[in-house]
Amino acid sequence: MYFKERAHVKLHDAQLQYNLRKIKGKFVEKRKVALTELDDFEATREAARAIRQRALDDLDVWLSIFEENARARGATVLFAQTPAEINALVLEIARRHEVRKIIKSKSMVSEESALDHAIEAAGLTVVETDLGEYILQINNYEPPSHIIGPALHKSREEVAELFHKRHGKPKKEGIDELCLEARSELRTHYLTADMGISGGNFFVAETGSVVLVTNEGNATLTTTLPKVHVAISGIEKIVPTLEDVATLMRLLPRSATGQSISNYVDILTGVKGPGEFHGAEHMYFIVVDSGRTALLASDVKEALRCIRCGACMNHCPVYQNVGGHSYGWVYPGPIGAILTPMYVGLENALDLPHASTLCNQCGVVCPVKIPLPDLQRKLREKEFERHLRPWYERFGLKAWGWLAGHPAVYGIVTKVGIRALRLLADRNGMIRKLPLGGGWTDERDMPSPAGRTFRELYAERHRNRATPSMETSR
Repeated sequence: MYFKERAHVKLHDAQLQYNLRKIKGKFVEKRKVALTELDDFEATREAARAIRQRALDDLDVWLSIFEENARARGATVLFAQTPAEINALVLEIARRHEVRKIIKSKSMVSEESALDHAIEAAGLTVVETDLGEYILQINNYEPPSHIIGPALHKSREEVAELFHKRHGKPKKEGIDELCLEARSELRTHYLTADMGISGGNFFVAETGSVVLVTNEGNATLTTTLPKVHVAISGIEKIVPTLEDVATLMRLLPRSATGQSISNYVDILTGVKGPGEFHGAEHMYFIVVDSGRTALLASDVKEALRCIRCGACMNHCPVYQNVGGHSYGWVYPGPIGAILTPMYVGLENALDLPHASTLCNQCGVVCPVKIPLPDLQRKLREKEFERHLRPWYERFGLKAWGWLAGHPAVYGIVTKVGIRALRLLADRNGMIRKLPLGGGWTDERDMPSPAGRTFRELYAERHRNRATPSMETSR
């Protein structure tokens, strides 16, 4: 509900602004280079869009196929309708297998249900193993600020100070040293955990598999060392075939971090078989709805094509300046401006569809062609139709719409308005304060207009072209 207030605070947070400046463009340039490796980026992008849309168009069929094939390979498939059901299912699985310690790989869906808090409230231990998520966990469960890099808003110095306080070891300076310290802390947990929880980049219908894409290898250890593995993801993460996964993988790492391929790609199918050394003895899939079927039935359903690459955030000028925490929930950036209102209720996230310049950088870079600005506009229209916007805003838009539909009146009003704006300019030709537009001129100055409307300027130019000069007439 409070994006504007939070964004204002973040814009005046000197440390955060310094950190955001350091990471700005970090993945953008790498993505640009990595995409040149593809023979035809746009054709690959269209193929990825078609794969994701094909899965969504017949989602019930693919879910049924996935469930059948996963169970045939020894896994248990469970469905959660709400965030509370996710937590209840996880705790029931833990109780059934007498679990005391749980390790987790990154799972955005588990963030939706605040799963870690539910686990700890039940008296169990949970440890995040993704480096970014681990940093946030030991910092009093600070929320993630990015889909790919949860702790991108933290500086190296902040992480070093946090590790020093938490681990009680001498403060490290280098990134490699900090990574090794985290590795040494996590190693014991890998070896002593009873259950591992992961997300799922994709659930593959034809094989009943979960695909995990990471750069740290933590997901591999989390899902193969403990005796129980629970994979949690949304119903929209179903893809029909492994061949489809191969196509999507040509775009996911390139769009996310600018890599040709991630360091680790795990395809996990079923439970550990006879004679196999690695793998879980018990495998569970928790397939989550939690607002997704309602989104699928809406006119912004294309947002479900998202493969969580984060490219829209990396290129968004709004996100780059206010950071992920301004958005107030699990999913920040342009995709969050659509998903959050649809999952938690439009009335509970009124600012988010407006948290955009509509520059369409996000739409251009989306690897599965989600028309993000168009979807944001649709949510703005819904707010207007449901009278969720302030009365003066609705009045202003209605007045503007009426004027635009009456050209003669529009011409008179703009003639008066443009001359009035001219009078507001200072001697340098800049408007410092704009009546009813303080939100704009509080932070920036606006060049004064020419004093004549576009119609007047255009008509004058047309007359000058139509009237031959004296020199020409001779």
